[in-house]
Amino acid sequence: MKHKKVIGVFTLAMINVAAIDSIRNLPIIAEYGVSLIFFLLMAAIGFLLPTSLVSAELASGWSKEGGIYTWVKAAFGKDAGFLASWLQWSHNLPWYPAVLSFIAVTLAFAFFPDLADDKLYLLPIVFSVLWIFTYINSKGIEASSKISEFCVIVGTIVPSILLIGMAIFWVVTGEQMQIDFVRDDFLPKFELGHLVFFSGMILGFAGIEMSASHIMDVKNPQKNYPRAILLSSFIILLIMILGSLAIAIVVPNHRLDIVGGIVQAFEAFLTPFGLGWMVPIISIFVVVGSIGMVSTWIVGPVRSLHVVAIKNDLPDWFQKLNKNNMPINLLIMQAVIASLTSVAFVLMPNVSSAFWVLSVLAAQLYVLMYMMMFVSAIKLRYSHAHIERMYRIPFGNVGMWVVSLVGISCCLFVFFIGFLPPNHLETGHIFLYVAFLVIGNLLLIFPPWIIKYFKK
Repeated sequence: MKHKKVIGVFTLAMINVAAIDSIRNLPIIAEYGVSLIFFLLMAAIGFLLPTSLVSAELASGWSKEGGIYTWVKAAFGKDAGFLASWLQWSHNLPWYPAVLSFIAVTLAFAFFPDLADDKLYLLPIVFSVLWIFTYINSKGIEASSKISEFCVIVGTIVPSILLIGMAIFWVVTGEQMQIDFVRDDFLPKFELGHLVFFSGMILGFAGIEMSASHIMDVKNPQKNYPRAILLSSFIILLIMILGSLAIAIVVPNHRLDIVGGIVQAFEAFLTPFGLGWMVPIISIFVVVGSIGMVSTWIVGPVRSLHVVAIKNDLPDWFQKLNKNNMPINLLIMQAVIASLTSVAFVLMPNVSSAFWVLSVLAAQLYVLMYMMMFVSAIKLRYSHAHIERMYRIPFGNVGMWVVSLVGISCCLFVFFIGFLPPNHLETGHIFLYVAFLVIGNLLLIFPPWIIKYFKK
């Protein structure tokens, strides 16, 4: 039966935007000031485009059972495929507490500012939302998808438009700006303590490989997939640039909170015009958007890991489905481990530093998976040259080498730069900071080997 082509350039571009764009990432990017434009362009060229193009080719060649597990398995065997799939899932374990802390801090900034850095307030919120939405997702994919669809519109698109619109009004009416748009500020100062924020920026671009699973449904993929990638990259870049600049325009860099920066910006925009009462309302919208993202990512990676489980790469206990056809044991295990990683909020000096170190750990785990994907793509060009691909990166094997090496270089930079604490953020003793990342990486990378050992 011939596969029906139903997705055009614009539709595929919107799928990419929905998967990646998040208002949560804007305060981290705003730390760079005007030079954020330069860094975002570098992130797009060095990471966003390589991951998009490589995953597109792999998905078009291995469409029946697409995904990172299948691609890496085809290149390097079953064990490597299991590790790649595990990394794709495990990077979410530190990410959940990070994004849930964003929810808690956003609510605090809007209603109870004194609680924004109170760990006794934060941890119960993190645990509650995590377990509530784990339960909701256990009820089936239909309930999860409806929540996500509503939350994306209300909590991401609407606040983004408001934020950018208010910034334009601020500039046009001649209000005071906290940054200067001068030529010298566009090129950044390449200081290591400042470049570490690049890790958070890359994490904000991660996830575009998911859209490659739609390659079989795309009309004329050889031409339309690259066009959709360029269009979605432009839209994502535009929202990130304008949204981040909007925050940098009104919130002084030394006062910017990387967790609560969104609320700070709305407050700065609205209060001078006597509209401060709108801040709590908009904050609720932002929280709704983040909850939708959490709901989506709670179930997505778990379902991918369940594919590995039914291939007998995980013990039988992980294969169990409940009456709603959801991998219930995997969902519970995920919530338990994510709850344990929340201990970072106790170890770090403040909420912002805990949010940062968890985001860095998530980014490091994710870029390891991407490096495996890039190396697999190169290998498959030679070992599986006979496999027909509906989309191929241009310029033959040379094109694949260039694109993949650019992506690998960016991933290596993000992984190692993450071990340096940022200049403008109190992270406590450097030994504790580095130790948390090293131990976190080891604990979340090595379980596949342990499972394999006991399986034998």
